Amino acid sequence: MLINLIADYGIGDPAFAEVSQRLNQKLPTAQISCLSVPPFSTLATGFWLAQLGLNPGAPERLIFHNCAPRQDNLEARPDNEGEGLTYVKLYNGVELVGVLAGYTLSFIKSEALQINTIEVSRGGSQFRSRDVFPSAAAAIANGDYSLLGDEIAPAQIPDLPTDRVAWIDGYGNLKTTIPASSVNLPLSSKVAVRVGDVVSDAIYSDGSFRVPEGTLAFAPGSSGWQRKDGQRVTWMELFLRGGNAWSRFGKPKLNRIVTYAQLESL
Repeated sequence: MLINLIADYGIGDPAFAEVSQRLNQKLPTAQISCLSVPPFSTLATGFWLAQLGLNPGAPERLIFHNCAPRQDNLEARPDNEGEGLTYVKLYNGVELVGVLAGYTLSFIKSEALQINTIEVSRGGSQFRSRDVFPSAAAAIANGDYSLLGDEIAPAQIPDLPTDRVAWIDGYGNLKTTIPASSVNLPLSSKVAVRVGDVVSDAIYSDGSFRVPEGTLAFAPGSSGWQRKDGQRVTWMELFLRGGNAWSRFGKPKLNRIVTYAQLESL
């Protein structure tokens, strides 16, 4: 079995090794692949749950995720209590176990066959993803669903904001939550794009490399997946050919608002 471990521990943080060790204690033959998202970024967590979960992969796989800002209650928390653990089964059979917080399930809530609470302690440790959650994940990986609790309706999960920076890749491309299908512009039209407080001109294209070197493209990117209804969703990216779009926009953080408008031709 392949386990994708998605968490906000930090790149190279030993926490990944500790959690992987606990998972392997329960699932000795599992292969674990780790992916780090920025601290408390439930939007990035949700993006990668969908990107990995809804695209082709190993026939037996589980996604174990932990991004728990503990922002559901801003008062003092007894016993390190945090957001609850949930189970999701996607339409393609992939299973997810992790904390429901913010936008973690917003990308996939419409692609799920079922979403349930998992009846484990919400407290007991500051490091719940090591000390509390692996046993539940392992049980589900082994086909034991006795810990499943109440169903969670998709309406109880926040809708996805369709105007944000979801991810910044290693080349400085900005992956957004703007669906490509929502953009109604003539190809090669010039647009003004605002990310946070920084504005830059760009060219709307149907492919990032269909612009000259040094040009900022606003185009459908490499990320997306097939929905339960058979339709494919693709997300818009900002790509500076031969450069770095993240730097062009002042190195914005994730979740920054992205807007665009067509510029009139001269």
